[in-house]
Amino acid sequence: MIKFLDIKAINDSFEPELSKSIKRVLDSGWYLLGNEVKAFEKEYGEYIGTKHCIGVANGLDALRLILKAYIILGIFREGDEIIVPANTYIASILAITDNRLVPVLIEPDIKTYNIDPFLIEEKINERTKGIMLVHLYGKNAMHPEIGRLVKKYTLKLIEDNAQATGACYEEKRTGSIGNAAGHSFYPGKNLGAMGDGGAVTTDNEELASLIRSLANYGSNKKYVNDYQGLNSRLDEIQAAILRFKLSRLDSDNQLRREIAQYYLDNIKHPDIILPNNHSKLENVWHLFIIRTINRDRFQTYLTDNGIQTLIHYPIPPHKQLAYKGWNKMHLPITEQIHNEVLSLPISQVMKQDEVEIIVNLVNKYTS
Repeated sequence: MIKFLDIKAINDSFEPELSKSIKRVLDSGWYLLGNEVKAFEKEYGEYIGTKHCIGVANGLDALRLILKAYIILGIFREGDEIIVPANTYIASILAITDNRLVPVLIEPDIKTYNIDPFLIEEKINERTKGIMLVHLYGKNAMHPEIGRLVKKYTLKLIEDNAQATGACYEEKRTGSIGNAAGHSFYPGKNLGAMGDGGAVTTDNEELASLIRSLANYGSNKKYVNDYQGLNSRLDEIQAAILRFKLSRLDSDNQLRREIAQYYLDNIKHPDIILPNNHSKLENVWHLFIIRTINRDRFQTYLTDNGIQTLIHYPIPPHKQLAYKGWNKMHLPITEQIHNEVLSLPISQVMKQDEVEIIVNLVNKYTS
């Protein structure tokens, strides 16, 4: 069986230094809000290209905290609207509704799977206060049209960079393009911890200070609580792991690009729609997404031949029971994507012969 993502093999590839990093924390006797987190925040902020980085518990909290901070600062108010892609993982939308803000779902571009920038303006009104830009599947979603709209309507641009750490837009890395960005270090991410973890990046000092407080029970001083905050902190062990893995992220992303390029060059099947081949630095290939009309049959075929695949994602947010008020909404492009996509294995530890086996099986598929 070729695994979809062999996380153990990825972590093993960092040994013995990874275990040494963990032991360094254990030996220190300090497990929260210590030197490892401070060092990682500095290093990750420098990598992304922002002045501030705040480690938090996970990617969803990162987005929740950004929005919560904007409400406390008086920039957003309950009932304000936030533009968000309809084709996204549900966390992007949960962060908005959790803050009693209103998500406005925008269809994706079928060629990129990211938000269609030319469908946004018609949804902007006096209640629109921000755009949540999701760099889905590892590909940059920023576009000059989005920049124009942000400037024209004085909107906040919040990036959901959970899947695209290391991707670029022009001269910037994703996570440094907008006013603030949320990041996820879930174990399966390109930069993955060994548990949950996340971060917020921003150039805004006031916003960063407030988010840091909100993530620590709303406290800047122990037992003094200025805000109704959360308990959302990156722990020292995860920070130490991430620090070491960060040093290899660009080279690991390059290995993913090489696998993706091999897929793009060698999968030749009339019923398999491949992702667009983009500017190399714009995509870190967190996922390699193909589309086919009879997706479930194709997935069964691959499974029967020893290839593990996943669907990202089988049910769009507007069809989830969590948002049952939206269930009658019809978003045809989003629904088509969710009915047709399948993710092939891709990671920095895949062997060339595994990639070739997958390509050969895909090309032999009888639809």
